[in-house]
Amino acid sequence: MNSQPYYIVPFCAKEPLTLYQDKHLLLVSKPEFLLSVPGRAPENKDCLITRLQREHPSASIVHRLDLDTSGIMIIPLEKSAHSHISRQFQERQITKHYTAEVFGLIDEDNGCIELPIAKDWPNRPKQKIDFEKGKSAVTHWQVLKRFPKENKTRLLLKPVTGRTHQLRIHLREIGHPILGCDMYAHKEALERSPRLLLHATYITFTHPISGKVLFGYCPPEF
Repeated sequence: MNSQPYYIVPFCAKEPLTLYQDKHLLLVSKPEFLLSVPGRAPENKDCLITRLQREHPSASIVHRLDLDTSGIMIIPLEKSAHSHISRQFQERQITKHYTAEVFGLIDEDNGCIELPIAKDWPNRPKQKIDFEKGKSAVTHWQVLKRFPKENKTRLLLKPVTGRTHQLRIHLREIGHPILGCDMYAHKEALERSPRLLLHATYITFTHPISGKVLFGYCPPEF
């Protein structure tokens, strides 16, 4: 029986950028087209965490960004910090904001999308809106700038939940897919950008040792 073929990720020449460092954790910016963790295929071993572990052998992953998504991530450097930050994520005590550019001009200045998401098993790894079996998913959005000539809108996205592909599918459902999205955008929106225009811009959390609130910021390149 032939094994299922895997997508082999092209090499990402960009390196992660360290934004903050102490002996307990790092804040880094992951470039687009770099996996957060190794993929299933041996050829997909290169990723954010393996690169960081060259200099920081104890570095671990406590949350992820999609391959196509760039932006800020917390990287624990010790087990106690990992456990503490993981608990903050589980209890939704960590605030994450994203910047995105979407197809079309959005009339309203802000809004909230509440649509439940479930796995789309026949079309894995895609997700779908499912009002019967889907898990609750909530995304707040705010217009940052409209570009009438380019027929696009720049948004600040504030997800309350963290479902797989939540931001992509929620924006698709309101008729404004993220530009460059190869999974949920229509052809015109996909062809508007060579990359997914989605970037994790802000993160706020409690330092696991000092107890101070840390605010991380990393502006998008687009």
